[in-house]
Amino acid sequence: MSRIVVGPFNRVEGDLEVALDLDAGRIASAQVNSPLFRGFEQILVGRAPLDALAIVPRICGICSVAQSAAAADALADAMGLDATVNGKISRNLITATENLADHLTHFYLFFMPDFARPAYAGRPWYAAAARRFAAVKGEAAAEVLPARAGFLRLMGFLAGRWPHTLAIQPGGSTRAITAGERIRLLAQLREFRGFLEKRLFGDALAAVANLASKDQLLAWAAGRNGDFPAFLEAASDLGLDRLGRAYDSFLSYGAYGLFPAGTWQAGQGAAFDPVAIAEDTSRAWLATAQPRHPALGETIVDADKPDAYTWCKAPRYAGQSFEVGALARQVIAGHPLALDLVRRDGASVMARVVARLLELALVLPAMEAWVQALQPGEPFCAHGEMPDEATGAGLVEAARGSLGHWLSIRRGRIERYQIIAPTTWNFSPRDSEGQSGPLEQALVGLPAGEGAPPTVQHVVRSFDPCMVCTVH
Repeated sequence: MSRIVVGPFNRVEGDLEVALDLDAGRIASAQVNSPLFRGFEQILVGRAPLDALAIVPRICGICSVAQSAAAADALADAMGLDATVNGKISRNLITATENLADHLTHFYLFFMPDFARPAYAGRPWYAAAARRFAAVKGEAAAEVLPARAGFLRLMGFLAGRWPHTLAIQPGGSTRAITAGERIRLLAQLREFRGFLEKRLFGDALAAVANLASKDQLLAWAAGRNGDFPAFLEAASDLGLDRLGRAYDSFLSYGAYGLFPAGTWQAGQGAAFDPVAIAEDTSRAWLATAQPRHPALGETIVDADKPDAYTWCKAPRYAGQSFEVGALARQVIAGHPLALDLVRRDGASVMARVVARLLELALVLPAMEAWVQALQPGEPFCAHGEMPDEATGAGLVEAARGSLGHWLSIRRGRIERYQIIAPTTWNFSPRDSEGQSGPLEQALVGLPAGEGAPPTVQHVVRSFDPCMVCTVH
């Protein structure tokens, strides 16, 4: 048995190291380390509750809207406040814009450049992949970056700025949309649809959204021009549909009113119960206590703790490790393609990437309908009073999966603030029962070490880690 450390990873948001124990060139066990502690949960204690809206978006520059939305929902819960109809639509549009931009960024700039590695030089698809997706100099970057920038112009109309907008509030949005701006929003969505249909898919969004099985997916991609078909060719050749499986247990808080909350395990869906969440700190450089619900959680540093190897807590649902993300959302929503991929091969590298791109095809048409449903001239934000004593929770879906904020207010100040980010779920360490997190489990059995293909990188990137959110 030997040990190697892979990291720090490039093309990852934040810092990540993975320690791998090898037996005969294959991974026998893995320990995932989030090495950068940031302390946002402590920063919030003692502040006025509404200060959270200015502070929590700074946790991350790539999913700051999701952090804002979770904070706003937690504050609204504490206030007993319902957002206006326009406010709910506008917040859905803002969150979806960030999430879809994140899906696009992950595919083109984080995941696909690994196919341009020299290790794959002998593959029939390599020359085209290297020309198209090589980091920095690949031709795809010159096309996708302007398309992404154009799509993010939606944020200017909807949120005033991105990242770190203050438009999202407990009662909705402070940025009212005019009739003229609604026309501009539709034009930006139409332009982005054109890029997706021409470059990414090589087909209409509806055709992609209606794919119902792995066989249909591969038959659809065969001989088709487009970056998604190019991914499927390479992934099929490398067997990425059979690699990276964890527990096949999924969780989602529900998104946009479009995808439901729930869990899925052992082939069966179930209702989601927020009371069943607990955080375990056994292997984190944090004070050890019995697993606690985040509403009662604490973040107390213990940097010299023996047997700890990460700053990341271990969230568990009903005592078990669950995977979150686009694949979880689509399996729980019952999309036939996602269900078929998981039932045939488990939660593989291919399935995770397919689910993210599937959401582009599913959510963009919904955004077009939401813009049409906006009512210029009607209120975009409701107002309420902040109580001196209250508790609240905000549960949303970021691009990478389920994001939760829990707060308590005492004497008009934040007494406790706890956050569980998507990567906290997926990159969690072992818990007190020795149960690994999803990524640690997904790496077991893979080839690694000198001369091994970059399979570990594919599996890690299929979860699209955001380490700065993990160690908030």
